[in-house]
This record gives sequence, structure tokens and C-alpha cells, in this order.
Amino acid sequence: MCSEVGLSEIKAAGKRILGHVHRTPILQCSTINRIAGKDLYFKCENFQKTGSFKARGALNALKGSLEKGLKPEMVVTHSSGNHGQAVAWAARQLGLDCTVVVPEGTPSVKCDAIKGYGATLVFCTPTPTGRKETADRIAKETNGLIVHPYDNFDVIAGQATIGLELLEEVPDLDIILVPISGGGMTSGIALAAKYLNPKCQVVAVEPAGKNLQKSLNAKERLWENPPQFLDTIAEGIKTQQVGQLTFPILCDLVKQVVTVTDKEMADGCRMIAERMKLVVEAASGAALAGALSKQVTEMEGKKVGVILCGGNLDMDRFPWHIV
Repeated sequence: MCSEVGLSEIKAAGKRILGHVHRTPILQCSTINRIAGKDLYFKCENFQKTGSFKARGALNALKGSLEKGLKPEMVVTHSSGNHGQAVAWAARQLGLDCTVVVPEGTPSVKCDAIKGYGATLVFCTPTPTGRKETADRIAKETNGLIVHPYDNFDVIAGQATIGLELLEEVPDLDIILVPISGGGMTSGIALAAKYLNPKCQVVAVEPAGKNLQKSLNAKERLWENPPQFLDTIAEGIKTQQVGQLTFPILCDLVKQVVTVTDKEMADGCRMIAERMKLVVEAASGAALAGALSKQVTEMEGKKVGVILCGGNLDMDRFPWHIV
């Protein structure tokens, strides 16, 4: 495995972001435990700054750059929404100018938040290539620093602090279920588990069409190019291909992938709202859907961490109303 993220880097990230982001709560629900047949521990990143886990990696990456003496004229990123909000927020915390590129069709709640944090919002064609090319052009024009959503070791270390906190509080977890897009959070949590509880299995939860398991089994990127977005209600995890930096980590540490449908994600969101009184976005519903899947309920191990990765959704479009 090729990674520049060791336990020391994860702990350093934890110290770097301490006091700026929340140590989010871990909640349980006896009714959902009974349905799942396991003890589920929900790590509630929907309560995080900017409404998702992304604040961790964004702040760690920007503070790390400043510590190295790199103060950019412009911070630039591309995002499906949550990472853009996080970078805009982190840049404002540090007094840096920021531009965020998002695909056309990004939910207005996320776009409004990005602008609310003081960043310049730029729309692009709704493809991974369009997103990247637009961000690269802006960075070149502004002498800017690109903070990639997942292919950045400082971002990965920041997201790994989720696993650090979870395993500090529930050290004997058997499984952790993580919704996956580019793989920054999943690879970070898998690294934290490797260092703190090697017996704990980190399982990625993907939307239909991602086909990650096949590439992990082959240890080869089998996706067709150019990269594409998946047709899913969960815009937070719609990137089909994982990153160039995250893929080797995932190949080494993640052995199982659970695939869930839009309806299963929507049902997960609804169950969390009804039983836990929490509002979460579809990507978070994916994690519960994974926990309720036959694949996971038949796995050995009783204690399961479930990452509720975010809660940024359009209040006029609840997931269970649009599937």
C-alpha cells in the first residue's frame, strides 16, 4: 500500500482541527438495532460544521498548507456540494479567498451555503471532467491552490479523524459502514481502523452502478473513461470512480462493498427521521441501508459503526418523496 497517512498524521490532523470542528456524537437506536440484528453506532457527521464530514479534511488541508508557508492567492476546489461548502468555510476561517466549482444541477441549499461562506460560485458542465477542467483553469488564472475533494493526503488524514474518534469511544467495533464517492473518507477511516483496531472491517457502501468491488478484487481500475457521475439521488456519492491516491488504500484495506438502490437510501433516510428524529441526506441513508442489507446482517460481528456523513438536503425534496 502506498500512503503518506500514518497514525501520527491522523493524530496531527486531529490536533490541527481541534476547537474548529465538532467532535460529533455517536448515537444508538434500540428499534433500529432490533431490525438490523446488530448494535449500530451512528457517527453523526450531519451535526458537523457545514453539515457534513468534509469540514475535517478541508480545514486540515488548508491549515497544513499555511503551516508549510504556502499562503495561496486563491483557494480553488471542485465539488458536488459538501466539499465546496467545507472549503469555503475553512477558507473564510483562515482569511483566504475561495472559488468553488460545482456541476449544474447542484442542490440550491448547497450552492446558497457556499455563497454564504463568502466564496465565489462557478457552475460547470455536470461531468467529472468538466468540474476538473474548470477548476484547473481558474487555479491557473488566479495563481490558486486546488484542494481536491479526496486525492489529497491532508484531506484523507482529516477525514480519518472520524475513525479516530469513533474507535476511541467504541474501540471494539467489528464493522464500520462508510458511504463512498471518491474514497477520501473511506480510505481515511480504513487507515484509522488499521492502526487502532486491525480486526475491524471497513465496508464501503456505494450507489448502484459504481461497481467498486470488481476493481478492488482485480486491484485494477476497471472503469471506462472518461469518468462519469452516477444517476442517483445521493449527489454526495455520485462520483463513479474513486481517486488515484485513495484506490491503493482501498485495495489494501477494504475487502467488501455493499451496493444499495435509490429506494433503499431513501428508506434509510426516512427510518432515521422517524426513529432517530434526525434529518440526513441520501448518502447517509446509504449507510443505514448497508447496515440493513443481507450482506451485512449475515456478517460476523455484533458492533457496527454507521457513518452518517451529512445532512445537507433540500427541505422541499426529502429523499423518500422523490424516489
